[in-house]
Amino acid sequence: QVQLVESGGGLVQPGGSLRLSCAASGFTFSTYGMRWYRQAPGKERELVARITSPGGSPNYADSVKGRFTISRDNEKKMVYLQMDSLKSEDTAVYYCNAVSIFVPGRAYWGQGTQVTVSS
Repeated sequence: QVQLVESGGGLVQPGGSLRLSCAASGFTFSTYGMRWYRQAPGKERELVARITSPGGSPNYADSVKGRFTISRDNEKKMVYLQMDSLKSEDTAVYYCNAVSIFVPGRAYWGQGTQVTVSS
């Protein structure tokens, strides 16, 4: 059974930090590129960060570049999103996404974790 389980969301003040985690199971983690998306109320889901396997150069949305860091641990089947210098506009539900390197169109999603940046 394929699962992506996010954790680490919560309420944080502007300028603060959070670390999101995504635990993967049920598929060959090392053969998937991993991504973090987010969706704010009334907005479309947007790609925040992505990292290929086995841990190539990450890519970031311009809005988070220099503040967010994506990383992965293939042995633990985990992907992380370190979020620093958080702003109110970072408030959203954050989703973990796995995309197969070898099978076009095969992708999995987590259930999401809420991040709220507010004073």
